[in-house]
Amino acid sequence: MNTNPNRQPKSRRGRESPPRRASASVPNELIWALIGLLLTIFSTFVPVSLASWSATTGLSSQKLGITYQIGAVLLTGCLGGKNAGLLAQVAYIFLGLTWLPVFAQGGGMGYLKEPSFGYILGFMPGAWLCGWLAFRWRAKIETLALSAFAGLLVIHLCGLLYMLGLSIFQPQAGQITFPDSLPTLFMNYSVWPFLGQLVVICVVVIIAFFFRKLLFY
Repeated sequence: MNTNPNRQPKSRRGRESPPRRASASVPNELIWALIGLLLTIFSTFVPVSLASWSATTGLSSQKLGITYQIGAVLLTGCLGGKNAGLLAQVAYIFLGLTWLPVFAQGGGMGYLKEPSFGYILGFMPGAWLCGWLAFRWRAKIETLALSAFAGLLVIHLCGLLYMLGLSIFQPQAGQITFPDSLPTLFMNYSVWPFLGQLVVICVVVIIAFFFRKLLFY
């Protein structure tokens, strides 16, 4: 018999049970979704920079060519869970397609022909997967990092699949001609930004870990 009231129950596999969290209620999930929506909109226009120091120039910053947008998507999942992460991105995409300038280059239905739109669509499953994994275990640096990295991979997979779809069904999208442009687009949207996005994930994991511990869930 377990006489220790502080002992955590074990699952059938001996793994520590995931914590019960306050954000599981519908009102809290809606609040997290709203916070995630606002963070995604704001971070779309905030570039990522790294500070550096040299004896000749002193303190300076170097832009990585990306924004904190994906970081906001994954942070919502890590803090609010799968439902909040998904709802935030559904709302974000809906606002962008209804001509509100919340995307990086504006908004509107014309964005459907943008090769980068697949990555935006990937925010939905990416945030959901990140949130689902983030709450399967108690908050730890390694589990949060795994959750955010899995979400990032899903976002890139959706982006690549969308570009392949455009090359088949929309071979001429504006000034872009498929499939000749696919290698260049793949490098621009997936290869070159990936290292910077890993840096953003590190920031997301630290913030999520701190707030999860601070809010006791």
